Amino acid sequence: MAAATTAGAGAATPQPPRQYKLAPQSELRVEVLPDAPLRVRLVTGTAEIFGTELPPEGWVPVPPRSKIAIFTWHGATVELDGVSESEYASDETPMVIYINTHAILDARRARARAAAAQGGDMEASQGPRVIVVGPTDSGKSTLCKMLLSWAAKLGWKPTYVDLDIGQGSITIPGCISATPIEKPIDIVDGIPLEMPLVYFYGHPNPSINADVYKVLMKELAKTLEKQFSGNAESRAAGMVINTMGWVEGLGYELLLNAIETFKANVVLVLGQEKLWKMLKDAVQSKSNIDVVKLHKSEGVVLRNSKYRQKTRSFRIREYFYGIANDLAPHSNIVNFSDVSVYKIGGGHQAPRSALPIGAEPVADPTRLVAVNISTDMIHTVLAVSYAKEPDEIISSNIAGFIHVTDVDIQRKKLTYIAPCPGDLPSRLLIASSLTWYEA
Repeated sequence: MAAATTAGAGAATPQPPRQYKLAPQSELRVEVLPDAPLRVRLVTGTAEIFGTELPPEGWVPVPPRSKIAIFTWHGATVELDGVSESEYASDETPMVIYINTHAILDARRARARAAAAQGGDMEASQGPRVIVVGPTDSGKSTLCKMLLSWAAKLGWKPTYVDLDIGQGSITIPGCISATPIEKPIDIVDGIPLEMPLVYFYGHPNPSINADVYKVLMKELAKTLEKQFSGNAESRAAGMVINTMGWVEGLGYELLLNAIETFKANVVLVLGQEKLWKMLKDAVQSKSNIDVVKLHKSEGVVLRNSKYRQKTRSFRIREYFYGIANDLAPHSNIVNFSDVSVYKIGGGHQAPRSALPIGAEPVADPTRLVAVNISTDMIHTVLAVSYAKEPDEIISSNIAGFIHVTDVDIQRKKLTYIAPCPGDLPSRLLIASSLTWYEA
């Protein structure tokens, strides 16, 4: 086996191609640099990356900034070509526990499908609704990918729900979203984006307006319930829900709210005994919810706030330019009068004169407020709503996003880039605190 290497952050010293012979139930952990290409090839045996099998021949490019684990159940030889930040093999993995969890979920799906075929009630025909929780850097999104890919490999089409507004694995940060997973998640392209349901919160932190976060969760859950009620197969396949790493105070309250809103019946707790105990106690009166403690992988890489901020910027850039820089966004100009920009929350419910003596006006967290277009919007991301009328904005999902590159107050013109040419699908736009500075 090749020796473990560390190129060091930012370093791009050339590394020759090297092979690793992996023992059964071991993995090769690799961190990819932001600007140095790396590819992987399966030489012998079988191996997978987060539940998706490596093809038996040919090189697979690994996206920049990725932190991957190439795992083998029965032994494999893999080859790396390119520069990595670090790479090493390990036989200490929780994969057996994870695959056993998948097997239990698969059995529940089969029971739900059988119940639906026999005309069973809605509860009996409901497959597992799995919510994955844990502190930051505990491997939540990775476990979600594995559970989804393993299920898809067996022919199921589970729904992936992403509530992690800080990072965003379906679309850009600041959103809660859902999409069906019909095949194992592509190693290069990630989560498929053909049919996502996206609701725009507009900030990377739920504490800015927790009430709106709850409302958007409720809207997404309501839409999914409608879909499941008309599709027995999707209902039996169930969902896998990724959550934020904020698990204390308001973060914990939002976790409980998510469990209730999405009617989760399996709670997988990664890497924290205290959280497992708290959630177990919180739902003990509900006999249909299983709270399961799982070990986190030792290969999980810790990320500081600066790294997370950079990752958010990269995610926004990827939306417009693609992971491999293979997309070309289009610049366009609109008159101020052609669009209306709103923000959710911040307006007062009533003036002091309309309130009882001594009462203070409070901000309505879900009220829609019209926003004047100004130069403050330069470098921000705006969401394009599917809503037909302003009062439908909070309950409508998103068509896409634009990035404001210039605001000409004198000529009343707003310049933006969008992923595709042509007119915007709606004149109703939602403001955000998400910024991206194009290099």
